[in-house]
Amino acid sequence: MAGETITPLPRIMVAPNGARLTRADHPELPVTIAQTVATARACFEAGAGGIHAHVRDADGGHVLDAGLYRELLDELKLVVPEMACQITTEAVGRYSPAEQIALVREVRPQMVSVALREMTSEGWNAEAQAFYQWCAMRGVAVQHILYEPADLDALAAHVTEDRLPAEHLQLLFVLGRYADNHTADPADLDAFIDGHARHELDADWAVCAFGQTETDILARALSLGGKVRVGFENNLINRNGTTAASNAERVAEIVAVAG
Repeated sequence: MAGETITPLPRIMVAPNGARLTRADHPELPVTIAQTVATARACFEAGAGGIHAHVRDADGGHVLDAGLYRELLDELKLVVPEMACQITTEAVGRYSPAEQIALVREVRPQMVSVALREMTSEGWNAEAQAFYQWCAMRGVAVQHILYEPADLDALAAHVTEDRLPAEHLQLLFVLGRYADNHTADPADLDAFIDGHARHELDADWAVCAFGQTETDILARALSLGGKVRVGFENNLINRNGTTAASNAERVAEIVAVAG
C-alpha cells in the first residue's frame, strides 16, 4: 500500500517506564515529561536509537492523553532530534480500541505500538481495518505487540486475508509478563522465531523480556538478526544480579553484548 515513509525500528529501543511501575519501585524511573526527556537523552548517549514512551497523569498513573504525548514528542524532538520516538496504546484494562484509535489519530506519531489482541478484543471490524490502513497511508509505523505465538498466528492470518498491510510489518515478541512475576524463559523465543519462519513474514522484529533473563535473551535476539527493547518497563536488574542505577545503564549493558 502506497503511503508516506515508514520509520524502521531502531536496533536498540529503550522502554524507560511502562504503565505500572513507579518511582517507589526505582527512584530513576521517569514519570514526568521532563524526567522522560532527560532519560531519553542519557539513553541515546548510551546507544539507544529509539524510545518507547508512556506518559503519566498528575498522580503518576498510566494515561492515553494526546496533549501530554504531543508535549513529550515536541520536547524529545528538541533535545534528542535523532532519536526515534514511539508512543504506546497500551490499554491496561482501562481503554477501549476506539479510545486507542482516537489517540493515534489525534497525535499522528512517528511510531506507535499496538497490541493486536487489544485492538481486536471486540473482534475484527471495519474500525480496526480502517485504523491500520490509515496508519500505513500516513507513515505511522505500527509495531504489533505479540504476547504469545498464538498472537503471531493471528497476525499472519490477518495479513493473508488482506486485513493488515503486509508491507513494513513491525513486530514485538514479548517474553514473560508482570502477572505472577512471570520471568521470561529464554526458550520462549524459539516458538516466536519458528512461527515467524513458518509464516514467511517479511517483518522487522524485536524482542522484550521481563526479569533478570532480559540481557541473555536480548543478546540472542540480536545474534539472530532481531532488534530489542530494553529498560525499566520490563526489568530493573543487570546480568550480574545488581539493580541497575538507571535506564541508561541497562542500555549500556545491551550495547556491550550486541558487539
